[in-house]
Amino acid sequence: MHIRLWPRTLAFQMIAVTAAAVVLSNLGVAFYFERTNLAQFNGFLNERMIDRTTAVATTMREVPVTSRDAVMRTMSTRDWRFSQVNGPVPSRAMTDEESGFAQRVIESLPAGFPQRGSVTVVGHIDPGSLPREQRPRRMGGGNDAAQFFVPIDNNTTLSALYLRPQGGGPNQEIVAATAVSILLVSLIAVFMARRIVRPLSELARAASLGAMSGGVVPRVPETGPEDVRAAAIAFNSMTEKVARTLESQRHLLSAVGHDLRTPITAMRINLEFVADDDLREGLVRNLDELQQLTEQVLGAARGTGGETRRNMDISALVESLSADLEEMGEPVKWNPSGPAPINCCPNEIRRAVRNLVENAVAYGGQADVRITDSPEAYEIVVEDSGPGIPEADQMRVFEPFVRLESSRNREGGGTGLGLTLVKAIAEGHGGSITLENKPEGGLRARMRLPRTPVAA
Repeated sequence: MHIRLWPRTLAFQMIAVTAAAVVLSNLGVAFYFERTNLAQFNGFLNERMIDRTTAVATTMREVPVTSRDAVMRTMSTRDWRFSQVNGPVPSRAMTDEESGFAQRVIESLPAGFPQRGSVTVVGHIDPGSLPREQRPRRMGGGNDAAQFFVPIDNNTTLSALYLRPQGGGPNQEIVAATAVSILLVSLIAVFMARRIVRPLSELARAASLGAMSGGVVPRVPETGPEDVRAAAIAFNSMTEKVARTLESQRHLLSAVGHDLRTPITAMRINLEFVADDDLREGLVRNLDELQQLTEQVLGAARGTGGETRRNMDISALVESLSADLEEMGEPVKWNPSGPAPINCCPNEIRRAVRNLVENAVAYGGQADVRITDSPEAYEIVVEDSGPGIPEADQMRVFEPFVRLESSRNREGGGTGLGLTLVKAIAEGHGGSITLENKPEGGLRARMRLPRTPVAA
């Protein structure tokens, strides 16, 4: 299973980028803070250990022997444990760090302190390995402690054990600051994303509506940042020019169609005065072919846009068309399906399906028609049992006047405009047309129409 981690929409990408920038910047600040303050923090702990050890040792030296236990109990805390060791502490080899601590304790003790040079320091020790009377009250796994041994007199040594603070994970203040920063910056990013994305979404919606409505594109609001506003202005200007061009083309085609039909009609009338029957029949066939070609050219050039959309059950429409062709003796088989409501141009859809069915009958011997549906679209599927079309030519047949077989002559039918008209109608409804060869033989045509909401 493929899991997409990166958001697909521009708005969420902007939020993700800004949030990541905040996290990285705060991590950088936290790293710099830890590096620059670690030395100061360690120095503060060292001074604290030395001062407290020296203060307790000096106090015990000054008070009566009977009061020493009270002093040690009073000065002990969760992190400190002061106890008395009878007799001298055996000397041990110390590291440079431990020797430095011992020397600083010696320098901090009063001048009359006995055996000042006998101070011993254990820099790192597990308090769990010590006798119970030397352990601090706060204990836990992974503790690290420092232990100082300071002679009080010839028979008594002070044990001062300090439990170093454990790492508590990330600094809570930095974590809180990061969370607040992410929240604030994300809110700002949401505002900016809406300001940028909304005009782009309107532009995409307008382009989609234009593709489905045959070129009638609503104007998009010319708002947002300067670059987005410039894109909206250019889009509106382009759609206006395209709309004017299409409208001029429709007017021109209507005029050409009228001008062509008039002389064709006149020629038919004049043919009635031709005495030679063979000549007259040949000329009539030529006129029929010319008229058919004219109608096909006009239909393919107009594409969509000349008919008003309305609510229609295309399942009933295709069933009615199939029944009509079957009554005319055509080998058409309709596979019943449930209702398929859609908002479309019914006459255009009927013309496109008729072209697909007639092609299947003419070049495949029969037509098997059905409708399939999905949450996104309906598909009108027309299959035949013919030789199919080579894959290299399956896109080329949608070009005007393309006829693949030499047998597809004027008498056999086909001007090379039928599939061109189907493609124009399907795309005018926001759909598509595809051809594929069936594994068992024959051609399958799929006209896909998006499930546009039915108008109220």
